[in-house]
Amino acid sequence: MDLRQLEYFVAVAEEQNFTRAAERVHISQSGVSAQIRRLERELGAELFDRSGRAATLTVAGEAALGHARAALDAAGAVGRSVDEVAGLVRGRLTVGTVMGCTLAPLFDALAAFHRAHPGVEISLSEENSDRLVEGVRAGAYDLALTGAAAATPDGLEAMTVISERLVAAMPAAHPLAKARRITLRDLVAHPIVCMPPGTGLRAAFDGACAVRGLRPVIALQAGAADAVAGLAARGLAVAVLSESMAADHRDLLVARTIDDVETPALLALVWRSAPGPAVRELLTHARREFGPA
Repeated sequence: MDLRQLEYFVAVAEEQNFTRAAERVHISQSGVSAQIRRLERELGAELFDRSGRAATLTVAGEAALGHARAALDAAGAVGRSVDEVAGLVRGRLTVGTVMGCTLAPLFDALAAFHRAHPGVEISLSEENSDRLVEGVRAGAYDLALTGAAAATPDGLEAMTVISERLVAAMPAAHPLAKARRITLRDLVAHPIVCMPPGTGLRAAFDGACAVRGLRPVIALQAGAADAVAGLAARGLAVAVLSESMAADHRDLLVARTIDDVETPALLALVWRSAPGPAVRELLTHARREFGPA
């Protein structure tokens, strides 16, 4: 017997009709009938009762049906496995990242993936977080590193790689730098420089202000943490940053945790459910490089 005969057998069993089964497998009815007869001769038993209008399974046919389906499923799995290997030999992996990203673990994960699978072309581009999430949903990106105020965007899978409190950062001469504790209300009494809407850090900040009924004055906006810090260092406004962003500029700025904002700013890798082999492989490298969030 061969897989083609098993496919025809299953088709007739499910359709209970040779004509419909032939249409389903795209050959003539006589071709299906001939192959089923050959299979029956090889097995030494009739698989169908052909006496009525419907082709119904005999006892032997019922016994064979489950095994035939299992054989076809196994053959399909072989094909899928080969396709997955081929996908890691050639193809394209499209990755998005937040604006101004300088996270070494992400770059290290991409480098490790490239060394293991040099035939896969890697495309990397920057965008704000909201557009990255929509791009992943739409299939424009296979995977993206996004900023967020919630752990997992609706309809996607996610892996949090950084979770940090929001801080206010300002020059040492600023009045807030002399305070031991800063609340959100203390902060919004001053002009603020922050990342623009569509970024995870801004979403966390705006959400915290909305809960408390506060309306901050966003005097300046910049898409990169270095730019936000640079503007604050020149006394133009108080910067809202994450802990690690502010730590990179500790020589210029004093950072104070905003005590009453407990919702963290997150960085997360996001991807669609049931990812392909290339995304799964990159995630393996990313988990190794980032470690526990």
